[in-house]
Amino acid sequence: MFEDEERRSPATGRFAPAALAEWSEETLREYVAALRAEIIRAEAAIAARAAQRSAADAFFRKPG
Repeated sequence: MFEDEERRSPATGRFAPAALAEWSEETLREYVAALRAEIIRAEAAIAARAAQRSAADAFFRKPG
């Protein structure tokens, strides 16, 4: 349960970098690819929320 909460709020400062010194080059490349995919997913979520906010703002805007 607490793990899920931390995943929901990465801004809490609880991010612990992995011990990269022990990883092989191939594993590091896979890790970087996974991180890039996660960044893309997070950016898509940000864009979706911005679109929702924009639509709500347009809906609730008073006619001028």
